[in-house]
Formats: sequence, C-alpha cells, structure tokens
Amino acid sequence: MYGEVGLKLVQHAKRTQALHDLPPYQPELVRAVAREVRELDKDVSNILAPYGGSFNPSSSPAIACSLLVDHLCMRRNKRCLLAYHRVRVDKLEELCWSGQDALEPQIGQPESRNAYGAGGLEGGSLSSLSPEEEEYVRQYNDLLASYNGQWTDVDLTGTLEPPKDLFIDVRVLKDAGEIQTEYGAIKLTKNSQFYVRQGDVGRLIAQGYLQKLD
Repeated sequence: MYGEVGLKLVQHAKRTQALHDLPPYQPELVRAVAREVRELDKDVSNILAPYGGSFNPSSSPAIACSLLVDHLCMRRNKRCLLAYHRVRVDKLEELCWSGQDALEPQIGQPESRNAYGAGGLEGGSLSSLSPEEEEYVRQYNDLLASYNGQWTDVDLTGTLEPPKDLFIDVRVLKDAGEIQTEYGAIKLTKNSQFYVRQGDVGRLIAQGYLQKLD
C-alpha cells in the first residue's frame, strides 16, 4: 500500500530523537519512497494523457478522485522524506555544537544496533552517515570554525556551566597529536596522563580523545 514505506521512515526519525548517537542512514527506504513518488507521478501522467491538458474534474469525478489520491500520496511521501532528513540534520548539528566528531563511526553503539540493526549501511561502511551527510558535516564544521574565529578568546561550542576545577587530570585515550596551551605545547599520545587547564582540553574530552580522571 502506498505510504507504508514513508511511515517506516517517520518511525525511524521518531526513534532517532530518543537516541544519543545518530543511527545508520536508511538508503534503501529513502530510495523506495522516492521510487514510489515517481510511480505515482507516472500514474497521474498516464491518467491525464488522453485529455491533452483539458481535463475537467466536474465531468469525471471518479478520475478526479483518483488523481487527488495520487497527489496526496506523493505529497505525504515528500513530507516523510523531509521529516526524516530534518531530524538527522538537527542531530548532526547538535553533535557539531557539542564538540563531538559527527564523522566518527557510530554504528557500534549498543542503542543504535538494538533500534536499527546493522543492515542500514551499504558496502560494509562503518559510517552511520550518507555521503551527502558527511559533506554537510564538513561544510557545517567549516562554517562553525569561521564563526568561532570572530571571537578567538571564547569557545562558543563549549559548555555553559562553569568548570568546578580550573585544572584537571586527563588520560589520553587515542593519539591526538600536539596541541598548544597557555603554558606551552603538549603532545597527546595514547595512555599518557597530564594535568592541564580544563579550558584547553574541553573539546578533546567531548570528542573522546581524552578522559577526565577523578
């Protein structure tokens, strides 16, 4: 029945709102909905073809009703596609503003597997994003960096809660290269520990490179 695949996309979007991580993109469902829209459009064209652009709904109410149903189905499917992608875009922007790496593979997260399974990706890719979403994230991060660059002393993506401790102990979970701090350069190599200013490493903690020690 027309609209069933679009409903599945909306259900995916609703569950996405309750998850911390972004679940895998659903390319097969998206293509199925788009294909259904094209089939409906073709059906409308075939119905109207004999009339040569001079169809009068009042003279053929049954045909007019069929055209209306096809049109409403197409409109509903388009709204389902827009809602699904809007939810995912909102989640991606939320990850960018929180300092997390939205391009980091997230398919291994338990809640993502339980809610969606592991079959949502193509070609065995570990990324939970579509190629278009990955490009969107890159460009959005560039815009965010450019916007932040106007206020170099303020991290607009940082937490609004003031830190309880100015300096903290951190452990490096994965190599992050060398960073510049107020007190000089620090080379972050895996399993090393440092006592650093929280403001210098807050973003790296959010991205999962560092772990704050109690």
